Amino acid sequence: MVYKHPDGRKTVVPHHAGEKIGPGLLNKIIKKDLALTREEFFKYI
Repeated sequence: MVYKHPDGRKTVVPHHAGEKIGPGLLNKIIKKDLALTREEFFKYI
């Protein structure tokens, strides 16, 4: 799944039926791709 931010940033999150995203990959997506802290991320979800 590709997510696009209005400022032009994009991130790809793998989506496979019946599988969960591991904590390491989730942290990488939050910190590197989204450039958010965990606290900021959890405010959005």
